Amino acid sequence: MTGAICVEGQFAGRLGAFCLDASFTLAPRGITALTGPSGSGKTTLLRCIAGLTRLPGRLTVAGQIWQNMSAFVPTHRRAVGVVFQDASLLSHLSVMRNLTYGQRRAAEPPTIKLDEVVELLGLETLLARSPRNLSGGERQRVSLGRALLSQPRLLLMDEPLSSLDIESKAEIMPYLERLHRALAIPALYVTHDMSEVRRLADHLLEMQAGRIVKAERDVRVGEADDAALAGMTEEAIRKLALEALRAGLG
Repeated sequence: MTGAICVEGQFAGRLGAFCLDASFTLAPRGITALTGPSGSGKTTLLRCIAGLTRLPGRLTVAGQIWQNMSAFVPTHRRAVGVVFQDASLLSHLSVMRNLTYGQRRAAEPPTIKLDEVVELLGLETLLARSPRNLSGGERQRVSLGRALLSQPRLLLMDEPLSSLDIESKAEIMPYLERLHRALAIPALYVTHDMSEVRRLADHLLEMQAGRIVKAERDVRVGEADDAALAGMTEEAIRKLALEALRAGLG
């Protein structure tokens, strides 16, 4: 979709009693999982990267300074796509208009195309529908599409599956795996669910008590599984994912 992008940052500061002191480098493409126990600072770090929480630090994306001692680029001027636990779609707009709303806020000419995103996330049959009539998994797929169409240089996902039931997780997982294969920008995926890490992540950052305590590259462990699934239909993969989730295996 776009070229390789380097992301480097460091944030240190307090929010009430919580202290964040985290330095990190994201791989230039692929999904980096940010894991750790509840309260370790995962969402705080993501919000700092997005510019939604301001703490002292520095952040450089694709050679552009988004934050340092003398500069702070506000969220609306950062080429970042963010997907939260709650899809937060505009309920008065159709799925298509929610997607094109993401296009309108893009600061650069589009390199990620509408038809490409619609096909990638399987949204063809949903375009005329209202967000009110979508399942949880469908809503998150639309939210992800809207984020991609904002032409981000960095994609942030904050536990996007945590609010979904087992069936909705099984529904959306094949699309996230498809996105993983197509994505050519860095993505940071916050989760505490190691089954999601095993299925989606290329790289790993682990947080404890506001610090990055482990950083690993190329942690993909599912290549053999990918080969085994290659000949299966999407519906078969979805059923397999549902069975695994129900069994507590991922």
